[in-house]
Amino acid sequence: MGPAVDLTSQRSPRVVAARKLARRSARAKERRFLAEGPQAVREAAAHRTGGQSTLTELFATAEAAVRHADLLEAASSAGVLVHTAADDVVAGLSGTVTPQGLVGVCRFLDRPLEEILAARPRLVAVLAHVRDPGNAGTVLRCADAAGADAVLLTDASVDLYNPKAVRASAGSLFHLPVAVGVPVEEAVRGLAAAGVRVLAADGAGRRDLDGELDAGRMGAPTAWIFGNEAWGLPEATRELADAVVRVPLHGRAESLNLATAAAVCLYASARAQRAPGGCRAGDRDG
Repeated sequence: MGPAVDLTSQRSPRVVAARKLARRSARAKERRFLAEGPQAVREAAAHRTGGQSTLTELFATAEAAVRHADLLEAASSAGVLVHTAADDVVAGLSGTVTPQGLVGVCRFLDRPLEEILAARPRLVAVLAHVRDPGNAGTVLRCADAAGADAVLLTDASVDLYNPKAVRASAGSLFHLPVAVGVPVEEAVRGLAAAGVRVLAADGAGRRDLDGELDAGRMGAPTAWIFGNEAWGLPEATRELADAVVRVPLHGRAESLNLATAAAVCLYASARAQRAPGGCRAGDRDG
């Protein structure tokens, strides 16, 4: 027999409060967001914000509670309020067509820009004018995979805590420092003061990535600015950068989508930084 279901109504105050977090205004007011699925929930339970688990509340179907009993136990041990809820209650909190039976309420985890810069980052992704939440989450995931030290979202970009962005990050949201709502001018100024070379990724760039690699300029601490999915970066933003760099297209494709271009740029920097003479060449894991 499975665990007893303690939440059976979508009108339960707990459920109503959690469902409101699908709206940006409610997320901003409560400084809470939803994370769905076992991977995201596990990462949230292990992550700490202000010394406490980032996960504050967990809703699980009876089936998910059995399948992921270890996760629920770990969450409960971390002080998380755990509910076993009816399938339709959890489905009502889910933003997917096929819910995975677990939805967590999490604390905001973004950090001040000053704190990120004080850690002397060597690889940073800056999302400027990125409006699609799926793209934002995917770029964050790429940055995590490439070993970036931080991700910055400007005030002109999508909400990092949008459920689609959280899902697209595939847990990477909980792996590296992020700052949100930063004016792009402030971000570039701060990065430059921290000794970070700022490159704008743009298909119309005068320099190309291969040339930058061949010239040996990619091994230094670097921040990449990525722009809007449809129209790239405004001229004013491109002018802030030390250089505007395009990903060379050796075949007949007209362009690359945002996430693919970001992955190429970030991995190029990661490789150069770990090569002899690069800023990470002496790292133990290099």
